[in-house]
Amino acid sequence: MIIGRSPLRITLGGGGTDLPSYYGDHGGLVVSAAIAQYVHVTMHRTPLSEMLLRYSQIERVKEVDAIRHPIIREALKLTGIVGPNIEITSMADIPAGTGLGSSGSFTTCLLKVLHKFKRHFIHPRELAEMACHIEIDLLREPVGKQDQYIAAYGGATVFEIARDGVVTARPVAASEDVLDTLEDNLVMVSTGFYRAAGQVLKEQDDQSRQKNQQMIDNLHTVKELGYRSLEAIESGNLAQFGKLMHEHWQHKKKRSALMSNPEIDRWYTLAMANGAIGGKLIGAGGGGFLMFYTEEKARLRKALRGEGLMEVKLAFDYEGTKIL
Repeated sequence: MIIGRSPLRITLGGGGTDLPSYYGDHGGLVVSAAIAQYVHVTMHRTPLSEMLLRYSQIERVKEVDAIRHPIIREALKLTGIVGPNIEITSMADIPAGTGLGSSGSFTTCLLKVLHKFKRHFIHPRELAEMACHIEIDLLREPVGKQDQYIAAYGGATVFEIARDGVVTARPVAASEDVLDTLEDNLVMVSTGFYRAAGQVLKEQDDQSRQKNQQMIDNLHTVKELGYRSLEAIESGNLAQFGKLMHEHWQHKKKRSALMSNPEIDRWYTLAMANGAIGGKLIGAGGGGFLMFYTEEKARLRKALRGEGLMEVKLAFDYEGTKIL
């Protein structure tokens, strides 16, 4: 049995500028960190004359074209695996729709497993681009390149995206002590609201394609804040990074009426009154996880627990998508 593992992610800066509708005209920047919460994909041969696919549903099919799951179908086509005597199973530490990049993580993990099945090596860059090709080019999903790249590479990583879509990746140039402090001072809680990112991202994507100046200006500001956030982390000024998170969230909320809701706003205000320096919703918005930067962890955690919010402890993953 082949077992693959791919990390989920948090965004540290520049989220939203990785969509083709924006970077195609202006270039993009995203600073991301892979976290030790994972999507797993397993694959093995079976004696059955069908393909067995297990995810949130179960499919039994004779041929690839009959597969309902679009990513699995396109990944098998792209890698030339026709079955039928295979079984593929997917499991995740955290459910989809929580803003942690699960779709991109699943796609990279599946492709890594399929290449292992064919005994082919694939470089993280090639893995990320193939995953992007499936989601963006073939399936026309309104998603960016961040999720696939950070899943493939791991670590705390800077991705600059040229107008032609070429991605330049490098590690965040911060000391181990700074990254350890950043990791330790981030507090992430589940809002209990789960959603598909597509609706919020489609609104952004449509407005960007229509050259809506308000949306473009918003994303210009977010990219600038991304560069400033990166500078704050690399210089070790993490309190400034926290303040920039807060400024980013104020701009992010302006992108869509679906971005937040009164309950999320109330929790955010409570956190800011109890030691958070800044925070934001992870991912496209509308639900998922709230993440805060704080230097008063005990006070903030007590306030959030008082609201019944479940914390997910953060640890960075420095391995990226891999075969176990």
